[in-house]
Amino acid sequence: MPTTPDFERLLRGAALRVTRPRVAVLSAVHGHPHADTDSILGAVRETLGGVSHQAVYDILRALTAAGLLRRIEPPGSVARYEARVGDNHHHLVCRSCGVIADVDCAVGTAPCLTASDDHGFAIDEAEVIYWGLCPACNTASSS
Repeated sequence: MPTTPDFERLLRGAALRVTRPRVAVLSAVHGHPHADTDSILGAVRETLGGVSHQAVYDILRALTAAGLLRRIEPPGSVARYEARVGDNHHHLVCRSCGVIADVDCAVGTAPCLTASDDHGFAIDEAEVIYWGLCPACNTASSS
């Protein structure tokens, strides 16, 4: 897990001002991958005390725009955030409990970026979501 100085370097490297709330949000997302905004807010409040929902929303938006975080929103789910950025990974989502796990692309670095017909788009990202039951829910459903 990165440390406060690591988060400060990340912020400076992205030309963002280093603030305690930004560091706390980065730490929360690194510590809780695929967390939703309310979970991140709770973790930040444990660290800093009082911080508003709006402040956390604004920080998440800024960190995502700067490429330090990635926002994912599987259908039927609220937005979630992760610190794993800049690679070609996908997600597994449990249909029962909603747990999300990362999965590396099975084919290579960015095969999903070659569409059969790009319709003139300059494609820069593809999202693949695998749906199923996590091991715990699969075991529970077969019992």
